[in-house]
Amino acid sequence: MIRVDTTLIADALLTAPGWARVGITEPSEHLRRDAAEELARAVAASLADDDETLDHSDQLALAL
Repeated sequence: MIRVDTTLIADALLTAPGWARVGITEPSEHLRRDAAEELARAVAASLADDDETLDHSDQLALAL
């Protein structure tokens, strides 16, 4: 079984282009598809990168 780091995926989604995050709510199917593919690329790139090399300096910390 492959273990997936959900925190890494969440970070990838939050750092994906804003148009893609908003685009998945579009009524037009082709815009939703383009947005979903962009989000998938962001997640795939994040999983391929070493977490140590990612720059999170512009990421806001969330208080829990």
